[in-house]
Amino acid sequence: MAIPLWLATTVGVTGVLLSKVDYNIFFMKFFRNLSRSKARARLYNNKYAMIPVMLGIEEPIKIKDDIEAENAMHITREQLEEMDGFEGTPLYLSIKGRVYDVSAGGKFYAEGGEYHDWVGKDASRSFGTGCRGGVDRTGMDCLSESLEGLTDNEMKEIDRWLELYETHDKYTFVGYLVDDPVEKIVERVHEENEAAEAAAAAAEAEDLDDDDDDDEETEQQQEEVAA
Repeated sequence: MAIPLWLATTVGVTGVLLSKVDYNIFFMKFFRNLSRSKARARLYNNKYAMIPVMLGIEEPIKIKDDIEAENAMHITREQLEEMDGFEGTPLYLSIKGRVYDVSAGGKFYAEGGEYHDWVGKDASRSFGTGCRGGVDRTGMDCLSESLEGLTDNEMKEIDRWLELYETHDKYTFVGYLVDDPVEKIVERVHEENEAAEAAAAAAEAEDLDDDDDDDEETEQQQEEVAA
């Protein structure tokens, strides 16, 4: 029996499209969105949340930051790096500067797990691009916290992951990622020293120019006297 042309075309096009799908990313997003839809139903009593979330037509829930709150916990990058699950430490990750404890998902986040690349660092960029090794299409480190050059869709993907961690019933918000205050002081002192050295060099150069001008003026006077 001959296969209808429309069916053959449909199968062919579907095959081409599926061959270009990164199944790893596809299933990551699938289970992420499934978890988000369950959280929305649980937290907001929205029993129809699954449809728009799974279709990707929903708007991610906006998370309000309050880093200046008195009870806000601050975590430095050095401290975050130590929270990698080794030697009994918990599993922490950061996204857009918000740190979450994902120890309950050790199957996925511990060493050898699918998401271990995100642990112990702020890899916000990776959540948006899906790139987890090397450099992305812009030439930037995949696991960077920089959002420079990302598209609106990629930024929305980051917000979807952020919503997952914020609303998950087993993951907990720990605090905000901050620069090490000691490093900031050292960096500021270094910058001040460089500025002082530059000012001193400029002043010295100006003094030399003044000396040269004085020498030229003296020579001119001597020539005038001799004449």
